[in-house]
Parts: sequence; structure tokens; C-alpha cells
Amino acid sequence: MSDENIAPEPICISPVPERTLHLAKWSARLWAWLVDIIIIILFWNIVIGIFDHIWKLPLLWEYRYWELSAIGLETLLIFIYWTVMEGFRGQSIGKMVMNLKVVNRDGSKISYRTAAIESLPKAFLNFPFIIIIILDCLIGWLAMPNTKLRVFNRISNTIVIKTNYKEPDCVMYVKEKE
Repeated sequence: MSDENIAPEPICISPVPERTLHLAKWSARLWAWLVDIIIIILFWNIVIGIFDHIWKLPLLWEYRYWELSAIGLETLLIFIYWTVMEGFRGQSIGKMVMNLKVVNRDGSKISYRTAAIESLPKAFLNFPFIIIIILDCLIGWLAMPNTKLRVFNRISNTIVIKTNYKEPDCVMYVKEKE
């Protein structure tokens, strides 16, 4: 084997990293996803209640309706939710609850385009399409061990980090005794 095929080691200019990013645990990411799913289901059911007399929309878990329009509406709603929330602040409501955030690999804010790419597999909750997010995670776990990346994190060049939710500078919170 020749030395031509070996990539050179990256050189770190600064001996100390400028910023430390803590990758989120898979369990925290799962809980954030579940919180988001519950919120989406509640919102979708409110929409169904409002428009039920105009147009019969299926509930998210009613698979007897195999109309492409219903599957498309649900998928579009979920896709828009994650793209807007993560594109705006890097956090969906579930990620806010779990103190997680989606960022670029350098820790900077992601764009709406990046959020759309990263959110794509999460939008398909209908059977049999839910296989997409399952494969996205499984391939990430098996093919990229110890990176805590899904395939679409890799494609969108994003990571999910644990945020540090603390009081602002020069502010101290005091709890009164009960």
C-alpha cells in the first residue's frame, strides 16, 4: 500500500477548541420526537374537528383511509412543522422541552433549506412510510457508530446538540421557601 492513498491528518490551528458542542443522546432525541408527534397529533385533531363538517379528514392513526390527499396533507403538515421550527430557531417544541438543538457541524444556526433536508424523513408517519425514519436512524447507528448522526443529518451536514439552558448573565433566580 502506498502513502498516496492515505489522507493527511487535519491540522488544528488552535491548541484549545474554541467551542465545545455536546452531542445529544439518542434517548433524548427520541423523547423530543415523541413530544413533537403528540403535539402534531393534537393539532391535527383540532384541525379535523374544525373542518369535519366541510371535508372528512382522517385521524393520523386511521389507516382505513388510503387517499393520497389525506396522506399528503399529514405529511405536508409534519414537514412544515419541523422545517419552520428548526429553520427558525433550530428547535422544535420537543427539542425545546429536552434542551436540544439542530445546528450546522460548526455549531452555527441552520437555514430553512438545511432544516427541510434534515426534516424530510421525519415527515412520513403513515404506514408503510414510517420505515423511512426507522431506516434513517438504523443506518446512522450501524454505518456511522459513535457519531450520533442519522443519515439525513449526514446529508444535511447537521448535528443535534444538548443546549445549556441557564439564566442570563447578571441575573440570579431565587426560589422562595414553601
